[in-house]
Amino acid sequence: MVAITRTGKFTRTRRTRRTESLRSLVRETRLDPAQFIYPMFVTHGTNVRTPIDSMPGQYQLSVDQMEREARELSEVGVKAVLLFGLPADKDPEGSEAYASDGIVQQAVRELKRVDPSLVVVVDVCLCEYTDHGHCGLLTPTGEVDNDQSLALLSRMAVTCAEAGADVIAPSDMMDGRVGAIREALDEAGFESLPIMAYSAKYASGFYGPFREAAGSTPQFGDRRGYQMDPANGREARREVAADTDEWADITMVKPALAYLDVIRDVREHTDLPLAAYNVSGEYAMVKAAAGNNWIEERRIVLEILTAIARAGASIIITYHAKDAARWIREDRA
Repeated sequence: MVAITRTGKFTRTRRTRRTESLRSLVRETRLDPAQFIYPMFVTHGTNVRTPIDSMPGQYQLSVDQMEREARELSEVGVKAVLLFGLPADKDPEGSEAYASDGIVQQAVRELKRVDPSLVVVVDVCLCEYTDHGHCGLLTPTGEVDNDQSLALLSRMAVTCAEAGADVIAPSDMMDGRVGAIREALDEAGFESLPIMAYSAKYASGFYGPFREAAGSTPQFGDRRGYQMDPANGREARREVAADTDEWADITMVKPALAYLDVIRDVREHTDLPLAAYNVSGEYAMVKAAAGNNWIEERRIVLEILTAIARAGASIIITYHAKDAARWIREDRA
């Protein structure tokens, strides 16, 4: 072996940091608008574009606003959306969730009409649709009935598939729901439709702004009985393994920013595509700090999204998607 004597004051690493072109050349993690999914809240009415106070820049949108959204997303290179529905009425069974003419099914049809190439992902859960705000049916004693809920979640998945959804994303955290939905989709002739499972979804405090936006706050109790304990990391592997065994096509960790270690660990234990959800509370904190000029929003957002990708997520669900995609394209110009 020939000994190499280093001369000068710069290390190899420092030498490749000297200019933006060199930094870009050796960059390990790269963001691309095509890896973002943009969440949207769809409501009844016409010409509705209601600002969400706790999430500046986000809106509750009527179906006629879908064309505008699809156009804006196309312009910045974002190729996928995630839909959440706000029903006209709520009941104990969340019946609008699985109605063929439900609000989210209407939005799917409209988005596929205006942009057939847009990947439309539908969140499958009952919490926005039930009058009690829980993610499944309740027993007479007020407990979530896991097994009875599976049938309704499966019905919702099928009606969304019939409307034209490209991906079904169950977020309810009921045991066995991926397998039940897979079976229902197959029986309905949608064998080719993928499932993106919210596999490791934590009972997090970062969901507050979302619950305002979607009107999905539980009317009693909380969701700790079926969502994951934030203190548990290795448990995420078991949840991902269970969904993988039930034929999930994509798995997910939610939230993202406080769970980068979980994203990394899951990435090391699965070969499936891995999504991470940069959730409403994470978004709201950045917007609040930027609104007070405490941080540089553009720099912070791209740093956060890079960290999520660096941890191992190949898909990032984020309310920052439009802005981040635009900034990425500007940086490339």
